[in-house]
Amino acid sequence: MLKNVLYIIASIIIFFIGLIAYGLILNSGEVSLEEAMKELNLTKIENPKIIIDRSSYRLQLYSGNILVKSYKTVFGKNPSKIKTSADDLVTPIGEYRICSIDNNHKYHKFLQINYPNERDAAEALKRGYITQQEFEIIVNSKNECPVSNTKLGANIGIHGIGEYDIIFRNLPFIFNWTNGSVAISNKSIDELSSVVKIGTYVKITY
Repeated sequence: MLKNVLYIIASIIIFFIGLIAYGLILNSGEVSLEEAMKELNLTKIENPKIIIDRSSYRLQLYSGNILVKSYKTVFGKNPSKIKTSADDLVTPIGEYRICSIDNNHKYHKFLQINYPNERDAAEALKRGYITQQEFEIIVNSKNECPVSNTKLGANIGIHGIGEYDIIFRNLPFIFNWTNGSVAISNKSIDELSSVVKIGTYVKITY
């Protein structure tokens, strides 16, 4: 009996190691941001812009209108198109700006976006997800980043993976695990944070 249990455990471990090894092979051809810029004869990223496509699981970094590099992403656990509350684990869709940059985050680094913005608040009010009072709290907030004390919450953005980066970034399949934020590898968030700034445009589509 014990022998069978050990055999099953060993099989699972070998399978998992195989998955990671396969993921490493798939990711081995990825070029760095520096190399991507060199191929395009760019010395710096001018007017950085981020376009995120939930359907293709990609984050694209632009310098003006020039696509510089594309990154593999994962999203919130809930695949719904519409975010209704802070707890629904849905990645919001819309146009945003980076409002805060945290270089010492539990997920390595965090580029917070200004979700919920006035458009999100207006849509949520129309659908009955928030009250008129909550709507006014959001639109009248004087902070760069929205307050989090409404049903829609806040603290959504782009972050790394953190201490389990070696595992999650090399999975050869899609595994959505975040609270609604957009997750990329630690190396990728390092590259993004080196070229974006407060106010950088971020668009999330489905």
